[in-house]
Amino acid sequence: MQFKLVPEAPDSLAFLETVQGAIPLVPGTEDDCCARIMRETAIGPRDEARTWLTFLRALGLAAEGQAGFYRERTEPDPESVRRMFLERVYGAREVLDLLEVAEEPRSATEVFERFRDSGSIPHYERHKHRQRLSEIWGERVRRLLEWAVLLELAERVDGGYVRAG
Repeated sequence: MQFKLVPEAPDSLAFLETVQGAIPLVPGTEDDCCARIMRETAIGPRDEARTWLTFLRALGLAAEGQAGFYRERTEPDPESVRRMFLERVYGAREVLDLLEVAEEPRSATEVFERFRDSGSIPHYERHKHRQRLSEIWGERVRRLLEWAVLLELAERVDGGYVRAG
């Protein structure tokens, strides 16, 4: 299963541990978990807290069971986070593949345009966000690029992005 919601990338990976620590070990409702995230971190409003909860699920740092959402007893080590990011965050691998074939740094806008033109945006999303497709998916691609930089999968070069290593 892949997850589409991607929060704004923080300044360091240590922030993942902070957000993960706000999620209870004992399962709770989405509302309870979001309230805790907002109370124990600088994240807000609620939609952004929900985005973080979903993203932590993608990274294997939180889970959803029948009784609700809970924190996984897993440390957010960089290698595991990189692997889960590529496997479970929708579009992450495709965005990095677009950087891989680039001969020069690409701006977030250029990466988005190639992502859109490759058919990577689901058909139903194209119809759902018809008027705001570029705004919504352009922002999502930009966030994916920033997470890729934070996870050392990409680098910022000359105002654009390139694949790391």
